[in-house]
Amino acid sequence: MAGSRSSSPSPMPRRLAAIALGGSAVLVIAGLAALWYAAKTSVPEPTDGMVLVTVTDETCEPAELTVPAGKSTFRIHNASERPLEWEILDGVMVVAERENITPGLNSTLTERLKPGVYDITCGLLSNPRGKLTVVTTAESEAAKAAPELRYFIGPLSEYQVYLNRRTNELIEATAALSEKVAAGDVEGAKAAWLAARQPWRQMAPVTGRLGDLTNSMDPLADYLEKREEDPGFTGFHRIEYGLWAQGSTEGLAPAASQLAAEAATLKDRLKQVKLAPADLAGNAAALAGRVADQATGSQAPYSRSDLAEFSADLDGIAKSALVVEPLVREANAAAADALAGALDAARKALDGFKTDGAFPPYDTVDEAGRKSISDAFARIADAAGALNPAIGLEQP
Repeated sequence: MAGSRSSSPSPMPRRLAAIALGGSAVLVIAGLAALWYAAKTSVPEPTDGMVLVTVTDETCEPAELTVPAGKSTFRIHNASERPLEWEILDGVMVVAERENITPGLNSTLTERLKPGVYDITCGLLSNPRGKLTVVTTAESEAAKAAPELRYFIGPLSEYQVYLNRRTNELIEATAALSEKVAAGDVEGAKAAWLAARQPWRQMAPVTGRLGDLTNSMDPLADYLEKREEDPGFTGFHRIEYGLWAQGSTEGLAPAASQLAAEAATLKDRLKQVKLAPADLAGNAAALAGRVADQATGSQAPYSRSDLAEFSADLDGIAKSALVVEPLVREANAAAADALAGALDAARKALDGFKTDGAFPPYDTVDEAGRKSISDAFARIADAAGALNPAIGLEQP
């Protein structure tokens, strides 16, 4: 109608619109900050029988723990600013660990512990360690009666031969790596580095227990105070960083020479390690659990060769567990079948990522793919964890 006015609202002045948008942005940022703060400061809800540990930037709270011998479950809350690993150590030997715990989040660890006094790591490798005291119980005393050792002489000997062959391969590969680095051959050094990682990871069910050597040969920058600039950044990943991130062999000769020397030291150390029957399946289960944790992140952050490393981990896990498979199958065929199924599923999951017979870089694997790998190794951890109870090496 002529002379009538439109009923639509007049446009908001530009200045008011800008203020409104700015206010919305502030609210979003404030909301995100609140979520971050809540995650960082939240602690796990108490659960019956669960031991709660909070790791800050400098220590564990509490820094001293006491638990009864047998199976204990720990829930670790990362209240620090960095991803962390939490370890239980018997001297230089790693008894159990959880890796790649994200700041603000929690992780659980269940382990059967023998009486004694252990160290616990509290964040960065340079932080003071805490103490875990495991006290004797009637059940732990009764568990000292183990099955006859004679049934495990064959499996233990077979596995020792396997370790000896892998250490020989590692010594040869790290010597080649040192030579390529000294010659300034970047591509040759990359190939030698990748070759050396295979036997190293295949021995991980045992080498993962040698805390001092592992911290020298394989520390990740994320667990060091100054990251790549830290004096403790040595071994495999220091060389990996130089070759892939910096594209150069400059300054790597000392690290490569030290790594080759430590490979020889590792061979001597492994000769001194006295594996118990329960270690065969137990170490396999522990490594599978660690890989399940690692798969969501990256353990080869510069070369992105994680898939090849997981494949080598799977080789090592399978060897460590399968040497007792005949004993398990005789006692509990279902447990043996569960392990075989889990190992086969993990192999198929990994091989499914191959292109033209080769593994692609890990940064091409999406979150769903990484979770499928994590789930596959978690299934192996459960299956391998059922082997010792099946043959009387521990109570289920």
